[in-house]
Amino acid sequence: MYFVYILQSDKDGRLYIGFTDNIERRSKQHNEGKSLATKPFRPYKLIYYEAFLDIKDAKAREKFLKSGWGRRSIKKMLKFYFPT
Repeated sequence: MYFVYILQSDKDGRLYIGFTDNIERRSKQHNEGKSLATKPFRPYKLIYYEAFLDIKDAKAREKFLKSGWGRRSIKKMLKFYFPT
């Protein structure tokens, strides 16, 4: 199984989108500072993920979510699930 996930920084609220085959391990790595892209903004919490059987589907979804349209769709989804 493959996962596309979204982490949110507790420090400044920024979002990180990633792909993995082990979501627990990868989330822990981000919070331990083992990823240069996320290290300065720790700690993170997992706020969303999608599971895929096929690696190609997961990578395509990650690529979309990292695009402009994808980021806009994430913001709309988060406003729906986490209204302010």
